[in-house]
Parts: sequence; structure tokens; C-alpha cells
Amino acid sequence: MRALLVVNPAATTTSARTRDVLAHALASDLKLEVATTEYRGHARDLARQAAQSGSAELVIALGGDGTVNEVVNGLLHEGPDPDRLPRLAVVPGGSTNVFARALGMPNHVVEATGALLDALESGSERTVGLGLAGGVPGTDDAEIPSRWFTFTAGLGFDAGVIGRVEQQRERGKRSTHSLYVRQVMRQFLTEPHRSKGTITLRRQGEEPIEELALSMVCNTAPWSYLGNKPLYAAPEASFDTGLDVLGLSRLTPAAVSRYGTQLLTSSPEKGPHGKHAVTLHDLTDFTLHSQVPLPFQMDGDHLGLRTSVNFTGVRRALRVIV
Repeated sequence: MRALLVVNPAATTTSARTRDVLAHALASDLKLEVATTEYRGHARDLARQAAQSGSAELVIALGGDGTVNEVVNGLLHEGPDPDRLPRLAVVPGGSTNVFARALGMPNHVVEATGALLDALESGSERTVGLGLAGGVPGTDDAEIPSRWFTFTAGLGFDAGVIGRVEQQRERGKRSTHSLYVRQVMRQFLTEPHRSKGTITLRRQGEEPIEELALSMVCNTAPWSYLGNKPLYAAPEASFDTGLDVLGLSRLTPAAVSRYGTQLLTSSPEKGPHGKHAVTLHDLTDFTLHSQVPLPFQMDGDHLGLRTSVNFTGVRRALRVIV
């Protein structure tokens, strides 16, 4: 099988030695080409070229969730076609690796490589659904191109946290779980819309849900991890269904304490819930609109400020080796 290994050398737990060990192991079973990313968006370009040229039957992403997101967007540049497109495989090399772990991959390069080789030998794969987010016609964000996400997107609070983390990383800080916790607290202290949200969720044939202060869109569960602790914002979310949403209409100290505790103690059976929590399951198409520009993120990548985003849940978008 012809395969392309896309390596992000800047990923948190990726090194030249890691790349070489992985490439050596894979080359024994695959006709392997190795490409190292050199700029933001390079992984997307490499995967798009592989899909368009037919030069690879398998594209392997070695890096974190951002690298995986770029590879997925490259593979799906011309739209989903699982029977035509190269398969995707993921070897975790970032700090959290939500997508890989949600697929059941070990969160260690060597163990994940062994699992990938076993899956290739047995022909084990699955077709996963993904999320697509883009601009809304008739709004200021109408011209923003659509982009795929693998496990989560968010408009508002969580995206603001991610933006703060990215600022710290640009200053040389390592991406650690303690860094995220500190930025959550700082975002909360400076959040101007804690008591009355500005976000409205609209879907066809249903009453709008208004005044949300937080909106998290999930394509799978867990939503994220704190170390080895899985966090379930939307426990029913799945690669086999549409999109799920967790919205909160209050971010007061009492509400944050209550829902934060629920998130930290969440399980596959129970996530955040209560008077100010909105949970929606298996949505195919909906729009989030804010009265003011808010931070927006996809798969942990801060994408700037948005006022309107349209979301589509696409079942059976891509084949993945697992």
C-alpha cells in the first residue's frame, strides 16, 4: 500500500527520533513517503495533493489535533467520498490528542504505531462522521470558507481560552494542562457576557434558543481530556451520528462552579446538566449567531472572531484505520 506520513516537527511530543522510529516501523509494511511540515497549513496542502493525484492510498498524520485537522481538510478539499479518498490514520504526537484517543488509539507513539500496524494487517477500519462549519449567507461572515472539524468547535468562552493558550505558546510556554486551567480562570475573570449570553442557536422548524453564554459543538465523546481524565461535555456525541451541542446560559461564579464540577466528574452516562444548561443531540444543520463578535475555535485551533457560523453534521465522511 502506498502511504504518505505527514509529520509536524513542532508538535508537543514529536521529535526527529520519534519520526525516524515510526517511519522505519511503517516502511516494513508500506511503500512509505515521509513529508515534514514547514508552515501552518502545510499538512493540509500535502494531504490535498495526495488525494488529488492519487499518489497515496493512506495518509498518516503524526502530530496533535491541529495536524490531524489540517490533514482531514486536505483530504476533503473536494468533498467527502469515502470510496475514492485515501484512508486516514493517526499517530498521536500532541499534548491532548482527542481525535486519536476517541478512536481508541493508545496515547503513546510506540504503542499507537503497534496498534496501527496491527490494524493494517487485519484490515481494520471504520467510516466516521465529521463536522463542517462555514459562513452564513447575508452576514458579515458569509465569505468565510467552510472548514471541517473532527471532534469539537466552539463559539465564545472555550474559544477564548484556546486563544489565550495560543498567545502563551507564542511566548514560549509549553502546552500543558496547568496552562489551560490558568487560562480558563483568566478568561472567566475577563468574560464580559457572563450573566447574559449573546448567542442564539437556530435550526429549521424549531424555536430559537437564545442568550447562550457558551456554546460547544461536539462530534464525539469525550470532548477533551485533563491529563488521562476524559471530559464528557456531550456524552451521546458519536462519530456515527450528527453533531451534539452543549450550551450554557449563565457563566456566573455559582454556575461555573456547578457546571465545571459536573464536567470534571462527567462520564459516558452523564454530562453537565441543569437549569441553565442546554443539550442537543444528533443535529444535522444549525446556526450559531452572536450579537457581538466572539472567539471561534475548531479542534483546538483559534480562528479569530465570528458573529455567525453554520454547522453541518456529515455522516460517513472519511475512512479511518483503527
